[in-house]
Amino acid sequence: MKKNVFAIFALVLMFTLALAGCGNSQPETNGSQSDNETPAPAENDKKEKETASGSITAVGSSAMQQLVEAAAQQFSAENPGAVINVQGGGSGTGLSKVSEGAVDIGNSDVFAEEKEGIPADKIVDHKVAVVGMGPVAHPEVGVEDLTQDQLIDIFTGKVTNWKDVGGKDQKIQVINRPKGSGTRATFEKFGLKGAEPIEALEQESSGTVRKMVSETPGAISYLAFSYFDDSILALSVDGNEPTQENVETDTWKIWAYQHMYTNGEATGLAKAFIDYMLSDEVQTTLLKEMDFLPVSGMKVERDPEGNVK
Repeated sequence: MKKNVFAIFALVLMFTLALAGCGNSQPETNGSQSDNETPAPAENDKKEKETASGSITAVGSSAMQQLVEAAAQQFSAENPGAVINVQGGGSGTGLSKVSEGAVDIGNSDVFAEEKEGIPADKIVDHKVAVVGMGPVAHPEVGVEDLTQDQLIDIFTGKVTNWKDVGGKDQKIQVINRPKGSGTRATFEKFGLKGAEPIEALEQESSGTVRKMVSETPGAISYLAFSYFDDSILALSVDGNEPTQENVETDTWKIWAYQHMYTNGEATGLAKAFIDYMLSDEVQTTLLKEMDFLPVSGMKVERDPEGNVK
């Protein structure tokens, strides 16, 4: 009987010890942190995107103005702390202001070497695009194609009536840009073979020129492709149409690089914005939407003297 009691007691003791061991066991963990610690963020968590901030001013070419304004709006939308002030005034103004250190970026249709009095060796060129330019007229002048000699004769005052070049019997009204304009310099150099236009009504901005040409019977002037629309007539020259494809091959001669100059190497917000101008977002999308070409799309190069290679 005693043996049975001891056997039962031993079994109960073993069962009790087994239960105690199970109760003290803990679930395995993947780390050494305690239950009260906040888990560390996963390595692949997205980091907050760094954004540019501050304020800069870009002044100059009115041919570039629409493009730079559109790019500035997109850039500021992605960088809420950045303010890009964009102003026109012409390429000459842009080059002089940036060389004086009065603005952060000088926009220009021409190389700094082409402008007298500009210290080209002190400012840095950033080519951000190419733009075609061409003669434009009131839609009812009665002619759509001129020879280059006829174009020169019109702007130098040798031809004063559209009937003399195959158009209507109507007086020609020449509208010029000011002498500081890069658009004017480009048009004179490549459209008029260096000839000096007659003294005529001058308008400061490309937008105003377009409006004047569209509203003035017999008017003729010149604009960047980015300002072409149905309110004016874009004229062909020697049978060549003013198209992007013709600019790429230099079949259409009247075109220019779009330069963004800085006083020394670009830094800070100016560098960030110029880098954005050269990004795929602008080069492959915005330029096309606004009738500009990427520099990389050109099949030719042009130096400051106007030589093509």
